[in-house]
Amino acid sequence: MANYTKTTVGKESRSELHETLALTGAEISLNELPAGAGVPFVHSHKENEEIYGVLSGKGKVVIDGEEISLAAGDWLKIAPVAKRQFFSADDSGITYICIQVKENSLEHFTTEDAVIG
Repeated sequence: MANYTKTTVGKESRSELHETLALTGAEISLNELPAGAGVPFVHSHKENEEIYGVLSGKGKVVIDGEEISLAAGDWLKIAPVAKRQFFSADDSGITYICIQVKENSLEHFTTEDAVIG
């Protein structure tokens, strides 16, 4: 039995990797909005913070009523209780990754969690 899971993501407008990779500590989604589009709902979370990375294009996010411009290379962490909604620019689509994890759950990382050899 392998100690890894591999998947290939196609050109869907949204791909959630929780099930396809059998994730146990995070939810990861890849999202693509065409020019002039937006996520059709405002949302927040009970426990999970979200980390967004803009892979290409540009747009904006509205967080608790504040509008924030987004472009390729931008990264953003949003607290669970914050109300958020994403939009692409009128003249450009946007592709972004969203990583969802339980707030304050990270205890060890990088070399602190590594076992060498």
